[in-house]
Amino acid sequence: MLHHTITRLPAEDFHDSVKGLAGLLADVVADGSSLGFLFPFDQDEAAAWWHTRQPAVSDGSLAVWVAHGPGGIVGTVSLALERKPNGRHRAEIVKLMVHRDARGQGLARALLATAEQAAARAGVTLLLLDTVTGSAADHLYLAAGWTRYGIVPGYAVDPAGSPEDCSFHYKQLA
Repeated sequence: MLHHTITRLPAEDFHDSVKGLAGLLADVVADGSSLGFLFPFDQDEAAAWWHTRQPAVSDGSLAVWVAHGPGGIVGTVSLALERKPNGRHRAEIVKLMVHRDARGQGLARALLATAEQAAARAGVTLLLLDTVTGSAADHLYLAAGWTRYGIVPGYAVDPAGSPEDCSFHYKQLA
């Protein structure tokens, strides 16, 4: 098992990490993961998408962690905090990704745990997320104590444009 260092990206370092994040996103989409993007999808488009996240990272409503391996960024997870007054107790786990070459080493579970712990420290008591039903991510969330509260048929399409069912999960934090 390789050792990966997981760190939260400070807002002032986010811009300099976009290239590595874009490479990761392009790899995961090329592997067929349904993250909201369609083929063809390249690193430039991935970088453009990550650049749109900068304001949320800067204002603190989006926290981004990265896992570094010997070759750079090999994983990421983000925590989107709710800003509405009646929803400040909840947040959403978004864009949990691990590079194809770094899978099978427990990195996704470590990234998820990192975001969950940070959410709890921030006073969040309810986490939400969605993922493709039956995917490796779906199984990870269930194994990590998340509760599936529904499946929506054909909710999103995969990168090739085929409809996929989506599972919605929540986790209550102590």
